[in-house]
Amino acid sequence: MTKNEAVFTKDLQNKKLNVIRTFDAPINLVWQAWTESEILDQWWAPKPYRAETKTMDFREGGYWLYQMVGPEHTEHPTWCKEAFKTIVVPEKITNAVSFCDENGETNTNFPIMNWEKNFTDEGEHTTVNIDIYFDKVEDMQTIVGMGFQEGFTAGLSNLDHYLSTAFKIRKELKTSTAARVTTYLNFPGNTEEAFIFYKEVFRGEFTGKKLTRFSDIELPPEVQMNEADKKLIIHAELTIMGGHVLMATDAPESMGFKMHTGNNMHINVEPESREETERLFNELSAGGKVSMPLRDMFFGAYFAELTDKYGINWMLNYQTKE
Repeated sequence: MTKNEAVFTKDLQNKKLNVIRTFDAPINLVWQAWTESEILDQWWAPKPYRAETKTMDFREGGYWLYQMVGPEHTEHPTWCKEAFKTIVVPEKITNAVSFCDENGETNTNFPIMNWEKNFTDEGEHTTVNIDIYFDKVEDMQTIVGMGFQEGFTAGLSNLDHYLSTAFKIRKELKTSTAARVTTYLNFPGNTEEAFIFYKEVFRGEFTGKKLTRFSDIELPPEVQMNEADKKLIIHAELTIMGGHVLMATDAPESMGFKMHTGNNMHINVEPESREETERLFNELSAGGKVSMPLRDMFFGAYFAELTDKYGINWMLNYQTKE
């Protein structure tokens, strides 16, 4: 087995399927990808299908309810429910999987599967070992006959791309675990021009990854950019007087950004932990307006944008160096 290849094994005697897959990412990223609906929706379904979460209650006794839909909802959605039985963070999840309706009522025309997922920390790599148990051999054959192996292989490939991209960007853009506060600026396409100007004015130095273009990184497949926008700056870092750091990005309209005076400047806070990021988000957003909820982003950060009750714009940006 190569590390980027899923291996399927049928165990007829024990009415079990086994799937093993190793990912180029640390265990915390892999665990998040299997337990947070915002990330699951990005990789779980084989293209051109996609997963859409209706409910995620990740706890023992909770469940994930989602639908698999075709392009532009042109095909009738298939609803599925995963009921969580055992959760050992970040090592193990057991759950029952069933086809159902949009309210989570089990469709008895299809088999119920009992999954056991085990996560093994291998430093910069993580192996996920999955045992899927069935009541009868015929049930296993039914699921396999529905194209499970092909579909799940495609989904795991989606996850591999998501994780390797996030981990690569995280390692490139985060060089220290120390907390810091910087000023973050958004530009409508002229970040490079502006930062060359600021460099001259303040006699500063480009630091960190300096001027990084969208074309310099491997973007996830859901991020679609034209060739002109790929030449824009995804991340700029300039150290000016007193050691203060200016950061910036271009915000092209092709990616859904609407630039205007007021949303083009933020105080960027980089906490030392995920828990501290959540605390700051909850307290700063009280009475304010959240423009981007706290979530894991494709560039490897646990990230949020908000305007507090006094009208000040904040970014929360937690990344670990791994």
